[in-house]
Amino acid sequence: MAPVESWGRIRAEGAARPLWWRDDPLPEVEGTMLPFGRGRSYGDACLDQGGTLLLTRGLSRFISFDEATGLLACEGGVTLGEILARFAPLGFFPTVVPGTKHVTVGGAIANDIHGKNHHRAGTFGAHVTRLELLRSDGSRRVCSPAEHPELFAATVGGLGLTGLVTWAELRLKRIPSAFIRWETVPFENVDAFFELSARSDTTHEYTVAWIDCLARGDRLGRGLFYRGNHAEAPFRAGRRRRPVTVPFDLPDAVLNRLTVKAFNALYRWRNRGAGERLVHYEPFFFPLDGVERWNRIYGRSGLMQFQCVLPFDRGLGGVRGVLDAIARSGQGSFLAVLKTFGGLPSPGLLSFPRPGVTVALDFPRRGERTLALFRELEGLVLEQGGALYPAKDLVMSPRMFRAAYPRAPELERLRDPRFESTFWRRVTAAEERP
Repeated sequence: MAPVESWGRIRAEGAARPLWWRDDPLPEVEGTMLPFGRGRSYGDACLDQGGTLLLTRGLSRFISFDEATGLLACEGGVTLGEILARFAPLGFFPTVVPGTKHVTVGGAIANDIHGKNHHRAGTFGAHVTRLELLRSDGSRRVCSPAEHPELFAATVGGLGLTGLVTWAELRLKRIPSAFIRWETVPFENVDAFFELSARSDTTHEYTVAWIDCLARGDRLGRGLFYRGNHAEAPFRAGRRRRPVTVPFDLPDAVLNRLTVKAFNALYRWRNRGAGERLVHYEPFFFPLDGVERWNRIYGRSGLMQFQCVLPFDRGLGGVRGVLDAIARSGQGSFLAVLKTFGGLPSPGLLSFPRPGVTVALDFPRRGERTLALFRELEGLVLEQGGALYPAKDLVMSPRMFRAAYPRAPELERLRDPRFESTFWRRVTAAEERP
């Protein structure tokens, strides 16, 4: 079996046990355990170093679908890509999708993922109607907002710590076609982004922006704003793209300030006149899935992603501070995203999305230099009353976690005592790092 890694190239140290049947009991293992889907979490939230990972890819069956209501029941290891391949041609779409379709339903629930339509639809968990949880004591509990509601709230965004999601029921929405009417609008700085975002959120279901992470001064936060709606066209399934693959790990030196600066300039120039176009949903929602194993671009050292949300009520100073610190460091990479979250409440105890603006950037993992930047960024987020995203995190401190997730003690009370993660042990440690 190939080594198990997180998307940031953190290798699992411990045992791994594949699961095949949802009615089977949990395997008998020593120590702690944690479900592991497709490993799209960047850091250590999906790892249990020294414990056992329960590989859920074998739990990949559809159970039932009601075309009248859009309710789909499927096993926890089914990916959103498998749902799309089966149901998009029938005119149904997951209500919330993230930036990759290679995430399992169990993983989407565990991280209460969000998408480009958070301002309209909230989080993935808001569209989960029921799920079955298999606990280490052998018990099975069907949870919903009405049935075992505390355990349901702890499981949505609960990082896989309440047990194994064997199956879940979620509501798909109807779409008129497989196409998106996609518009690209250049903007000159972070102030212009907020004006554009506020206008676009009222007219478009999906909004997000790419930014030039190295731009400074009056151009701080400049970029390209993407907005779209499902195309009201006669239904067509559309042609699916054939992805290319990064065949090997690129040398670490490939990504540096000069190559990132050149890429950003070229990318912005090539796309600034794109205007409005009709495209298949895949390049709009999942542009990076067109390049399989794209994390190899960062070399064997891997990558770290920083994603935070900063509340609106603190003004724009916090966003400018974070972007300026990143630009000064010169360490950012190609992927840099700005998006506003709406006010729809998330159903989970530890859900990351909350009203505000979210900033996400990838960084090559370059040892102490990168860690020092992350510590500076964490300090800025803490000062602004924001939060970091556990699904992307590798270095969050216990102090930051306690401040951003005050309901964590409730999850600890409902956590399955045999389920743990490296992330959980780190952020709930009594001792702060030096």
